[in-house]
Amino acid sequence: MSAIVNDMVIRFANVNGTGSASANSMFSKAIFRMGLPVSPKNIFPSNIQGLPTWYEVRINENGYLGRRAGIDVMVGINPQSFAKDMASVKPGGYFVYDSTKPLYEDMMREDIHFIGIPMMKISMDFFEVPRLQQLFKNIIYVGALAALLDIEMEVIKQIIEEQFEKKPKLVPPNFKALDAGYNYAKEHYDCPLNVRLERRDNVGDHILMEGNEATALGAIYGGATVAGWYPITPSTSVVKAFETHCKKLRIDPKTGKKNYAIVQAEDELAAMGMVIGATWNGARAFTSTSGPGVSLMSEFIGLAYFAEIPVVLVNVQRGGPSTGMPTRTQQPDILSSAYASHGDTKHILLFPSTPTECFEMMADCFDLADRFQTPVILMSDLDLGMNDHMTKPLKWDDNRTYDLGKVYDAEDLEKLEEYGRYLDIDNDGICYRTIPGTHPTKGSFFTRGTSRDEYARYSESGAVYVRVVNRILKKWETAKKYVPKPQMYQEEYKSKKGIIFFGTTTYAALEAMEMFEKEGIKLDAMRITAFPFNETVEDFIEQHEEIFVIEQNRDAQLRSLIINELDIIPAKLIKAVNYDGMPITAQTIMDLIMEKLSVAINN
Repeated sequence: MSAIVNDMVIRFANVNGTGSASANSMFSKAIFRMGLPVSPKNIFPSNIQGLPTWYEVRINENGYLGRRAGIDVMVGINPQSFAKDMASVKPGGYFVYDSTKPLYEDMMREDIHFIGIPMMKISMDFFEVPRLQQLFKNIIYVGALAALLDIEMEVIKQIIEEQFEKKPKLVPPNFKALDAGYNYAKEHYDCPLNVRLERRDNVGDHILMEGNEATALGAIYGGATVAGWYPITPSTSVVKAFETHCKKLRIDPKTGKKNYAIVQAEDELAAMGMVIGATWNGARAFTSTSGPGVSLMSEFIGLAYFAEIPVVLVNVQRGGPSTGMPTRTQQPDILSSAYASHGDTKHILLFPSTPTECFEMMADCFDLADRFQTPVILMSDLDLGMNDHMTKPLKWDDNRTYDLGKVYDAEDLEKLEEYGRYLDIDNDGICYRTIPGTHPTKGSFFTRGTSRDEYARYSESGAVYVRVVNRILKKWETAKKYVPKPQMYQEEYKSKKGIIFFGTTTYAALEAMEMFEKEGIKLDAMRITAFPFNETVEDFIEQHEEIFVIEQNRDAQLRSLIINELDIIPAKLIKAVNYDGMPITAQTIMDLIMEKLSVAINN
């Protein structure tokens, strides 16, 4: 059997709260520094500690970054999940386990290889403190894997030195644990295994980064100085990262004072109220949440929409409904976010697929919110937000200026005989706003959530109401020219069948396209990056007889949104959905589409 080189999936089965996350991350970074594309997924429970947790790493030198089913090497540390973990190993694969205690014979599989490393015994021999024994056990299995898979030890040691730069006393014991695991594997097994790694130069200038951290940096570079929030998985790290980077980037160099404010509210509704108040007063502000938070914020989102106040919201989606699966990924909030609040509302949505796009689109959210004086929602998800992704370096144009939209200054107001907050002077649906305190006597108005006329005066006239909501709809049409355009994957159409995808379905969709090509099946492809949909989306759908819409939710919500907004015949858009909480795979996409194609051929 020929060796499998640089194409594998490795999964670590740990117990939540045992300190394994640091060791597992160290493993991924080492492979990345060997020039190999890597895609790690942290699969964790919603409790604090004690339950099984998994860390899955796909390595593929060709750059396929979507999740792949089937485990080549399972590192089984948690006896509670042994049966499930062994079952997930591919025939011919490897099960690496702590052999301090023997495995039950009835658990053994004849079609996989078992590699026992007495991790806890080794750790107890080297370290006396029980807590340290558990922590260094994790480093021991990293060392063993270095021998088994042929990972460069110097790379791992460099990462350890960097990680403990401020605590250098911890470097020697980590080295000791690493070497102990490496030496044991070398002495007792033929290393490397049939599944192994070789150095390449296939990552270029890419970096590993979580989407939530990139989002936070996008907020800072986009001009945000205020965050009102209430913690919720999986969005909490957005504001935590915002605070971390503000401490470096939002400090006045002369006075040393903070030029930012972060307020943890009593709930999500209050958090959104803080953002509305801050932006109404001229600051750039945002909040981050997940699906349940959007539900609670809906009343204030509607206020911002109707009173036309800029608002930026980050929705890091997770499994629903209700509490649902709070630590699993999905794309289930498309409709609830697009039409958040009661009455007739439509909100601008941006769909990033990489941390780089999280950074860029988050900055764009503030410009769009100010220009259109409306809520703008960045639609991330748990997979993108909380996992490391290989992505392009974040770049910022220092010559870029913020698009504040239509804002009257004192000089503008001085020239006006009468100011009308909701007058559509330019006939594009967008009115001129003012910032409180701009002029001592002019430019004031009453902001209300009730119906009003063009001068912000309360009115229950049906004719006035229709005028106002129709004018708001007009700026929605204007927004189609400003939101990011969809990404096309062909210069000209080559098939009558196509696929549409968005967000983190992109990784698997691109790989699936190549799999279809190998089968002689051609599919045109488009990645949607924003709502409202522009003419490119309409043209793509019009030019194809059938289109498969790939989503990670049960009810094909993006498909519903397209049908509703573009008056598409439903039969033309075919569902291709995955909603088990795990990132969709290319094989799943292929199976879903091939099943539909087979049905069509047989009929």
